[in-house]
Amino acid sequence: MTQLSRRELLRSAVLAGVALPVLSACASPVVGGGASSAPAVGATSAANPLGFAENKPLEIWIFDGGFGDAYAKNIHEPLIKAKHPTLEIKHNATKEVAKTLQPRFAGGNPPEFINNSGANAMDFGALVQDGQLADLTPLYDAPSWDDPAVTVRDTIDPTAIELGSYEGKPYVLNYANTVWGIWYSQKLFDDEGWQVPKTWADFLALCETIKKSGKMAPFTYAGKHPFYIYEAILTLAAKIGGKDVLKNIDNLEDGAWKAEPVKQAATAFTQLGAEYLLQGTAGLDHIQTQTAHNKGQVAMLPCGSWLENEQKDSTPADFGYAMFPLPDFGPSDALPYGTMHVQPGEEYIVPAKSANPRAGLEYMRAMLSKEGAGKFMELVSTLTVVKGAGEGLALKPGLKSASAALAAVGDNAVWFLFRKWYVDMHDEVAAASGQLMSGKLTVDEWMERAQKKADSIKSDSSVKKFTR
Repeated sequence: MTQLSRRELLRSAVLAGVALPVLSACASPVVGGGASSAPAVGATSAANPLGFAENKPLEIWIFDGGFGDAYAKNIHEPLIKAKHPTLEIKHNATKEVAKTLQPRFAGGNPPEFINNSGANAMDFGALVQDGQLADLTPLYDAPSWDDPAVTVRDTIDPTAIELGSYEGKPYVLNYANTVWGIWYSQKLFDDEGWQVPKTWADFLALCETIKKSGKMAPFTYAGKHPFYIYEAILTLAAKIGGKDVLKNIDNLEDGAWKAEPVKQAATAFTQLGAEYLLQGTAGLDHIQTQTAHNKGQVAMLPCGSWLENEQKDSTPADFGYAMFPLPDFGPSDALPYGTMHVQPGEEYIVPAKSANPRAGLEYMRAMLSKEGAGKFMELVSTLTVVKGAGEGLALKPGLKSASAALAAVGDNAVWFLFRKWYVDMHDEVAAASGQLMSGKLTVDEWMERAQKKADSIKSDSSVKKFTR
């Protein structure tokens, strides 16, 4: 689920007839003088360490998208209600977050908790700049729901805090943990005697075996959404050259897109494009390629760990979703086998100017309990940022596979942020990657095009720059 740029948000709001006076004119995330402080604290206790007002309502808004809102109604809200029985909860759901809630910010009466997600999400950076979001530091420093001797901070993936921070302060809770890899049917691989490839040579050999079988195509990706393939290219580049490959790209370092590991990874994927793609891939969207996968028309595709849940209505009962990390490219790879793109997402916020913001923080504390996260995982078949939340649970095959891969990744998780920071660069790289895979661009031309866009952004003084 991709957040809109501020420019896209404004355009969508105009079309919808929504006024957005709360947002400043700045086009990118930046923390200025309007940045909010932590919400005021009331009386604290062991049961209420965040000091929220139990005699004031907690108004909740959930994005009614791929995850629905049942997890809030049936898991998280009962969890906090059990600990705080006098707390009044007002549950709401919407498919259009900005259209529905932006006027509330403008009027100075936002709700206490928002799942700010979907195509109609509000611009996080602009909200932060205007002091509209609560600093989540008190939440992360509070005792965890399950063990008062352990802070909330120590129970979750630190990457989630980093990716939800703006200039060092956390304002956004990234709750779902997306793991990217190559997805396949365990039943198909077992029936055909195919082994998960551990090296790139083995991967190509498997593709050749599948191709020669004549039963299906070896590989596909969402051709209409080429982010799916540039994600895989960049993950392989980081595996070859190390985490700094992606950090340099994010930081707009000179020549970052022309680094040798990037070239090697792009070259490797052009071979897949030339020899092993499902016919017509370039014209297919993610649902069409995933449905072809379910129907046995293609053996493998790159995707994130939401795949199993997204396809639950069309997947054969015995399909057995499973995933594997990108294979070793060569013996000189900087990062070991098992390296994966891991990126927390599905964002939640607490408006600083709501009537009871500390109640929003307490609700997040409940979400980050093992029970809250574990039951969420079971219901929507998605990983969370809470450590060990899946232990002992009966997970679906794909989620079990992704969970095992995540547990094994250790310090070898990689990610990139330019997709959020510079939407124009994401658009350019996606378009160029589609042309690369269809043979309309050479690797050198692809790198040149991406580097040109990066250089353009770097030299544009009107674009706020970020580093990591």
